[in-house]
Amino acid sequence: MLFLTLFSFWITPLSFGLEFQYHNSTEVEQYLRGINRNFSHITHLHSIGKSVEGRELWVLILGQSPTEHRTGIPEFKYVGNMHGNEVVGRVLLLQLIDFLTKGYMNDPLVTKLLNSTRIHILPSMNPDGFQASSRDCMYSLGRFNNNGVDLNRNFPDAFSSTTEEVREKEVVAVMEWLKTEKFVLSANLHGGAVVASYPYDNSNGGSELQGGSSISPDNDVFIHLAQTYSFNHSSMHKGDSCYDSKDFTGGITNGFGWYPLQGGMQDYNYVWAQCLEITLELSCCKFPPESELPGLWNANKPALLAYIQQVHLGLKGQVLDSNGLPVQNALVEVEGRRNLCPFTTDANGEYYRLLLPGNYTITVTHPAHEPLTETISVPYGPDKFSALTHNFQLQRRLSGSTLDTTVTYPCSSRNGIQYLGNNSAALVPSAFTALTVFTALLLHRLQLS
Repeated sequence: MLFLTLFSFWITPLSFGLEFQYHNSTEVEQYLRGINRNFSHITHLHSIGKSVEGRELWVLILGQSPTEHRTGIPEFKYVGNMHGNEVVGRVLLLQLIDFLTKGYMNDPLVTKLLNSTRIHILPSMNPDGFQASSRDCMYSLGRFNNNGVDLNRNFPDAFSSTTEEVREKEVVAVMEWLKTEKFVLSANLHGGAVVASYPYDNSNGGSELQGGSSISPDNDVFIHLAQTYSFNHSSMHKGDSCYDSKDFTGGITNGFGWYPLQGGMQDYNYVWAQCLEITLELSCCKFPPESELPGLWNANKPALLAYIQQVHLGLKGQVLDSNGLPVQNALVEVEGRRNLCPFTTDANGEYYRLLLPGNYTITVTHPAHEPLTETISVPYGPDKFSALTHNFQLQRRLSGSTLDTTVTYPCSSRNGIQYLGNNSAALVPSAFTALTVFTALLLHRLQLS
């Protein structure tokens, strides 16, 4: 009888809710399966891979169309428990799932979020580390995966010229995941401080290094994103939450300005996956007592929701040819923002550019088409739960048939990549592809300069 009572707790969250406690991997899987069973119309559960010890990396997708992408609906993700002994994010993401599923069609904000966004939640990227952790506030084992590797130092790094190292199974799983979804916005959840950190985490002393910070082309957007979380949090914006941590003005920091980090996940997301990601440090204590979990949820819940809503910043749409067909791998570049890896359209011709309100000059290029430049006035989209939709229609080139092919650009996350220069975009999968693409890019950029 006791078994039936406990089991019913996991499969009927509407009746019993999710307790504020630390759940092991088996319990988490059971909970997620129960959620997916009870809310099959708005959820989809799948594994993106396995940990070193063979534990599944479960992702729950929430939205009106949980099983597939729909044009115009941005993809968002939260990743928790990357460091196994930093456990608050793991708890908060399970609570967020509980809140979103209960709130759909009952809470107006939740309903609008799920109707306008496809939300992916990975509660634990490092279940092996969590399993190995002890309940020590700061010095517990479990930070690393089962091979003793820090997963947040194991991604390819745009600013490192070192040879490619062995990628851990959990890191490979995330890298492959990024190939299957065109994520627009993301955050990964950590512990040990209370601050929102944004790219870049690393630098090689190029033009990105400014005043002790490593500044990305979308620095204004990243500051806005970090501030959105910090100022919707009950105390993060105060900037002085932890006795052993530096003061963070406004509760935010540039990653490199805090401390340099090579092989970090947020830089990888931004540079190669076209996904703007920040790192959220959510508690002074990495493994706080369970009695503190309700307070941590109340402190973070408004910020977690407000941050998701920021996926609707800026501009979105499709790049089409003269016949109205999608153009894949077209560059969509914002004047004044020279990204290491240019943002490109996907197989549906879709693009997303997170931008603050203002006027922007956008240039769209593809070797088989004439370049197109337009100036667009971008409003504030999150209040309406939709970025400004603007489609670009390209005209086919009359000459240059040798470039009239489908192009894979050098910075695509779907290719082998290696940084070759000092803060340049020379990340090449092959000499032929690079020569073809860069010749076209150079001609286009010379025309626009």
